[in-house]
Amino acid sequence: MSASSSPSAARFDVVVIGAGAAGLFCAGIAGQRGLKVLLLDHSERVAEKIRISGGGRANFTNRDLDVRAPQRHFIGDNPNFCRSALSRYTPQQFIDLVQRHGIAFHEKHKGQLFCDGSSQQIIDMLLAECAAGGVTRWQPCKVQEVAESSQGSDGSDGSESSEGIDANRFRIETDRGPIDAASVVVATGGLSIPQIGASDFGYRLATQFGLRVVTPRPALVPLTFGGEAWAPYAELAGLALPVRIETGTKKERVAFLEDLLFTHRGLSGPAVLQISSYWKPGAPLTLDFAPGVDIAVALGDAKLRSKRRTVNELASLVPSRLADAWVGQEAALQRPINEAPDRAIAELSERIARWQITPSGTEGYKKAEVTAGGVDTRDLSSQTMESKQPGLYFIGEVVDVTGWLGGYNFQWAWASAHACAHAL
Repeated sequence: MSASSSPSAARFDVVVIGAGAAGLFCAGIAGQRGLKVLLLDHSERVAEKIRISGGGRANFTNRDLDVRAPQRHFIGDNPNFCRSALSRYTPQQFIDLVQRHGIAFHEKHKGQLFCDGSSQQIIDMLLAECAAGGVTRWQPCKVQEVAESSQGSDGSDGSESSEGIDANRFRIETDRGPIDAASVVVATGGLSIPQIGASDFGYRLATQFGLRVVTPRPALVPLTFGGEAWAPYAELAGLALPVRIETGTKKERVAFLEDLLFTHRGLSGPAVLQISSYWKPGAPLTLDFAPGVDIAVALGDAKLRSKRRTVNELASLVPSRLADAWVGQEAALQRPINEAPDRAIAELSERIARWQITPSGTEGYKKAEVTAGGVDTRDLSSQTMESKQPGLYFIGEVVDVTGWLGGYNFQWAWASAHACAHAL
């Protein structure tokens, strides 16, 4: 598909589509490097994901990211793809930027960094960086078409200009008029949280230019459990406790030690959000509700020395609501523990330490923090984020790189944007 340039088109070196974390950061850096940059987005407000993240305090990075093996905290068809960008723009470099802007922050848990104040501080910082680079912003602005330009803005045939770059590779049609640009950066994010404007625009654009797309799916998302089998546990809604959770078999087995939250429809909390990125439909989860405790030994000892009810002994090891739910399902356990059958105690211990349950699905994109899958990294440069279509770049969540919970996805946004901006 091609389009001819015209004198009436606005001209920019770079058009960044998507004013989220990656788009804002890339635009600011590119502008400060002397490029004429236009940042546009179909929404009126910028960086809504930053605004709502971390309970409104923005979990903006994770200092525990290992720059020697950053892919350890990321998934995708090629987890090693992210290594180049993440090792060249580290959490400490973003922390330095945050400190230069006078933003106070704290570490909450496992390297996760949050603003002491509002997440708006990070958004304001990114906007200030864009302003420092003279970035032009059009919002709201809907992109109607992106096409290869058949001739340069100067009327040439699109060959390299005197500055050594293509004067105009692309024509972008928008509801604010046409744009001619040498480069287009796609930072449109994924499908998660559609209520704040998520769309599939980036995937459609990639497909238009012959790039492959790994099927998107919700990630960092609560899991659901259907049918009557879940009824006894739905009553536990609101209960939170630390667990060990795992899924997969043999070499593909993945486990996390995190907090779990029961909901009316299933399970949530950091433990489940983390495992959801690795869970495959139809596969079971295995949960240990008392990690670090040998439940069989503890209940066995109690059976020898105690005359208390079984539920009371169990409640000394796990939350009482959970103990009530488990013991209440077995008539043989409705008695003092020293009178309970050995087999019933053994089965109870097994359920607490290795409860297997198979999710029926997920809560979908409306509750997913990120989207897994996206533009296939085989069609992108890990050094520059440029696609096989010259001048067309993809950064952030739209790419098939998905991080763990806890600031890793924002760090990917910063790192991929940085790599791209320095390659433009």
